[in-house]
Amino acid sequence: MQTSDIDLIYLWVDGNDPKWLVKKNQFLGKIVDLHTEATTKARYADNGEFKYSLRSVEKNAPWIRKIFIVTDDQTPVWLDLQNEKVRIIDHRQILPPESLPCYNTGVIEHFLWKIPDLAEHFLFANDDTFFNRPVSPDFFFTAEGLPVIRLQRVFFGKLKNSVKKVLHIPTSIYRKKIHHSASLIEKKFGRYFSFTPHHNIDAYLKSDYRNVSENVFGEEISRTLTNHIRSENDIQRIIYNYFALSVKRGKLRFVGRNESCRIRMHNQDFSFFLRKYQPALFCLNDSHRATDEDRERVEPFLKQLFPEKSSFEKQ
Repeated sequence: MQTSDIDLIYLWVDGNDPKWLVKKNQFLGKIVDLHTEATTKARYADNGEFKYSLRSVEKNAPWIRKIFIVTDDQTPVWLDLQNEKVRIIDHRQILPPESLPCYNTGVIEHFLWKIPDLAEHFLFANDDTFFNRPVSPDFFFTAEGLPVIRLQRVFFGKLKNSVKKVLHIPTSIYRKKIHHSASLIEKKFGRYFSFTPHHNIDAYLKSDYRNVSENVFGEEISRTLTNHIRSENDIQRIIYNYFALSVKRGKLRFVGRNESCRIRMHNQDFSFFLRKYQPALFCLNDSHRATDEDRERVEPFLKQLFPEKSSFEKQ
């Protein structure tokens, strides 16, 4: 696809910000248990990744038109807001009042299409995802302008009445959300997709995204709008991928590690996976298994990979 009109959206939060933590804890009515899946520190911790993710964009995907950063009344202290290519989008600009305040990405993601001036073709990323080597627009969109949908073949099986353990993998809110989304697609289109997200940068069409969130599954999504933290009945963002495949508005590609690699933060050698697979994209994924010592290794590792300042940083 030869176009300069592809935007990039990030969700970002500084979970180390005392002001933000006070607001979150006051709203939830208690000091939250950081060891539960829905509220673990991994959901909100800022390990310094975002600066380096933007460096990777400028180095390896300079054709991106605009970068939108969706935040909760926060701005990275190092971000140069004079850069015309970047724009801060506060939750209040796109979320309905009943969803605020929102600490649940599963809800926020349904309203990405409402970002003002967002291009029809856009990419979605989290601050822990990176462009590891140069990629072109056709890595994400076909010549016809349809999104390339990268999914993993491995799944925990089609589940009927309950989510259970398969292959000794314990269930989680994350897996239940994927199953919920797959079940909605099956009910509407008659096909159950047993493929999981590749946990990295994804491509979408704004018009299709809006159609799904407002019309196709608008009623189902509306029931989740007051889920202020991650919940089992959330509808996972993969529903937009499944929809595109169901109506032939996307091209399925089973992802290999040379394209997209997920590195879990509790692994001791981050660079091992990059050396072995040389992926186009990688994710440095925080989780409840990561320790503060693991998190302290993140920024030195990324600084070595992307040492040069980007134009997005204050000089």
